[in-house]
Amino acid sequence: MKLTVLITCTLLGAFTSFGQSDSVRILDLQECITIAIDNNLSVKRSQLQQEGAAVDLRQARAGRLPNLNVGGGYGYNWGRSIDPTTNQFISQQINFTGLNGSSNVTLFNWFRITNSIKQSQLSYESAEYDVERAKNDISLNIIIFYLNVIFNRELLENAEYQLQSSQEQLDRTKKLVAGGALPRTSELELISQVATNEVNLVNAENNLNLALLSLKQAMLIPASQEVELVVPELELESGEELGISSDEVFEAALKAMPEIQSAQLQVQAAAMGVKVAEAGYAPSLSLNGSFSTNYSDAADRARPIFEGTVTTTTPIGYVQDAPSQTVVADIEQPNIVGEDPDFTMGEQFRENLSNQLSINLSVPIFNRLSASSNVQRAKISLQQAEIAVTEQKNILRQTIETAYNDAYAASKTYQASNRQVEALEETFRSVENQYNLGAANFTDYQVASNNLFQAKSDLVRAKFDFIFKKKILDFYQGKSLQF
Repeated sequence: MKLTVLITCTLLGAFTSFGQSDSVRILDLQECITIAIDNNLSVKRSQLQQEGAAVDLRQARAGRLPNLNVGGGYGYNWGRSIDPTTNQFISQQINFTGLNGSSNVTLFNWFRITNSIKQSQLSYESAEYDVERAKNDISLNIIIFYLNVIFNRELLENAEYQLQSSQEQLDRTKKLVAGGALPRTSELELISQVATNEVNLVNAENNLNLALLSLKQAMLIPASQEVELVVPELELESGEELGISSDEVFEAALKAMPEIQSAQLQVQAAAMGVKVAEAGYAPSLSLNGSFSTNYSDAADRARPIFEGTVTTTTPIGYVQDAPSQTVVADIEQPNIVGEDPDFTMGEQFRENLSNQLSINLSVPIFNRLSASSNVQRAKISLQQAEIAVTEQKNILRQTIETAYNDAYAASKTYQASNRQVEALEETFRSVENQYNLGAANFTDYQVASNNLFQAKSDLVRAKFDFIFKKKILDFYQGKSLQF
């Protein structure tokens, strides 16, 4: 019975572990960046603005096409009114309907449409760079959280190593105390040291969990989602330098950063806006066409059917000196041979059809200063766009100068921390050997151990700080954010 229970529990534990491992997502840096970009609302907002710019561009291009409008109407008249098909006064109830249509195309308006298309095209390209800027911001943010997770993982490994070292030293000390080689106080002091290292380990685990939670929140995924990060190779040489000046980084950033490209395109778009506004001073030429027809039930009457002509003698006047003598003449008239009893709606539409084609020239003389105001507003927008470019460049320069100084300081700190760890490792090995031989007391051992632990933690911190600061400089140079 005990064997059966043991086998059952083992199988359940295996299935549980298998299910948990399947639910863990293994993610590298690029996958984290992709997830964050797909979920980020700022990126989605920028993409919607880009779609709006694409709509504006399509509408501007459609300005070269003719428009077309078709309409119709239906009405009912009673009392004295005018028959819309004959324009005669009638005193009867009638139903009437009509159809009409019109089309207009601009032939020339001083390049307003052409410049509007160019302006919309530049605005669309600027919106594309705005999307790239939003993605870059998210990518840089994810790198910070990703490196923070790896940094805290290394601190955790350092804390685990420190605890293991203290535990091994405690085991040796217990044997020496039991053999009478060391006093009981040495064992108690090491027990306290192990407890301290256990607290450090718990804090390191908590910091790692918080760093991983921050990464998940930046990616906008649930905190309950199990994630395992792929740790890239992040080794640095102790004497590694930046190898580039801040001015060189700035010159590269001017060509690579999408916010600069977007601002410069906005200047070009604003310049086109001035040309569009100035077209309001010039005449425009357009081609117009229209048609109309109508139907009335008052015209539902029999129509005569004509076949050839007949000649009839008709009085046309009187003799001036003899008013009683009538003057006649032979007049040819249509020969009516019958009647068409139905004058249908289709026949009325065809008979009443009217068409029109015209060319219109419009010359602005005075438009209550609207054209002048539009030009002034467009020039103000151009000046604002130029200021925005200068502002973006100033911000970029200041950011790069700060990042460069931070990276330079981080490189010096990393080199100093590396030398410090090397020296303290030698010191700790020496003190540890002396302590094991009884030539050093526990206080010396504890001070050397804590100094080495702190130095290793500082080295890890300096290492990741230097890596991140270098990655920022690479980012401003348009290089890949991958490790």
